[in-house]
Amino acid sequence: MIRTKALSLNLLKSALGLSLAAGLSSGVSAIGIEDIVDGGNNFPWEKVEIAGTKCSDGSQYKFWVHDNPSSNNLVILYEGGGACWDYESCSGALGVLGAANPNGLADDYITQQKAKYVSPLVNGADPGFPLRSKTDIATKDWDVAYMPYCTGDVHVGNNIVTYDDPSGVNPPINFHHMGYHNSTEALDYLNGRFPSINSMMITGFSAGGVASGALYNEARQRLNIANGYMLNDSGPLFPAPDSSFNSRQLHNTINAAWDMPSVLANMPASFDPNDMGSVTDALATEFPQDHFAYTGYSTDYVFSRFSYERFFPGLDQNGILNLWREDQALLVSKMDQYANFSYTIPWHRPINDAHCSTILTFMGSHSCPSIRKKRWYEFWEWPWSQGWKCAGTSTGMTSFLSQWIGGSTLRLKEPYNNYNNEDPGMQIIGPQINSAL
Repeated sequence: MIRTKALSLNLLKSALGLSLAAGLSSGVSAIGIEDIVDGGNNFPWEKVEIAGTKCSDGSQYKFWVHDNPSSNNLVILYEGGGACWDYESCSGALGVLGAANPNGLADDYITQQKAKYVSPLVNGADPGFPLRSKTDIATKDWDVAYMPYCTGDVHVGNNIVTYDDPSGVNPPINFHHMGYHNSTEALDYLNGRFPSINSMMITGFSAGGVASGALYNEARQRLNIANGYMLNDSGPLFPAPDSSFNSRQLHNTINAAWDMPSVLANMPASFDPNDMGSVTDALATEFPQDHFAYTGYSTDYVFSRFSYERFFPGLDQNGILNLWREDQALLVSKMDQYANFSYTIPWHRPINDAHCSTILTFMGSHSCPSIRKKRWYEFWEWPWSQGWKCAGTSTGMTSFLSQWIGGSTLRLKEPYNNYNNEDPGMQIIGPQINSAL
């Protein structure tokens, strides 16, 4: 949730100075995030409700479409927001390690702050902040389907479950993990709405990142697409063919809770239902002319917690991130086998616990594989407070997208560095974004 007034006032104080912000304090209640952030969207959204599609509480599922008359390209964005598979996580008792929107979706959801500002890919621009200009990106003016998240199952579950309170104190929860039904019904609707698509990009962040890969085959079968793209932001399905792999316990758990075998049966024959990570192989081989990409930080302390915290009790943050980087290395090795897979993996961004690199802003989402500590004779280089230097090419997300959609294969992975933590702009903007999340 974006707390707009807090973000606005904090940014004013940081960017304009305390005295000027104080002078405006009497009118700060009239200032919103739109007055500070040059971004968001004002699309004439159309709400779509399909009979039989539901959120976790049984209420009506809904999604939104923006149809630009001058575009024949489509972005399908799957929203993120956690996941759940038992009473503790689905009841909200675990806080951030739960699932978004347990009470369904408001009719004005698309105009609320999360949907309006969360995705530069949807909005077609990396937003501007004070002293940082707005920049158009490759998806500018594309049609958009915005798929909210309210089923706790990364948009692909196929089960209705009653979760009992293990303490016996609270009543049971009847939870509709209906993401797969909702998603396929929406794709069929989009096929009728957009009967011929030049370029389609399926993307999503966090839980929606998982969906981007898991649902790509469904989209390819149900839509008439000339050029296909899939960008998974921070929702990796890591290789885990047996119990010796770090992510196997998570995969086994969601398989049972969400009845994933009934969904995975619809995957192509090249997919191994015993290894969810084989989705990388399946997509690359089934659709050799399409373009796939993964992005995510090596220090992501959100998805990594979902992946390991409850399955490896007693691990501290370093232990969890060590498992994460082991799995990330397996994924990179897998992607390297296929010419149509790209990736950009920065080390760290002090925003949202380094979770997701395409949300809110592309600031700090650059990758420089040759980044290193400054040498003693380079410390005079501006900014003097920055102890790190990119000795080669630093590729920002805007450039990555343009090159990737243009047909290039990019493979960028940063080593350990502290660049974003020492970046003066990030030191101003990062805390303000975090305080508003």
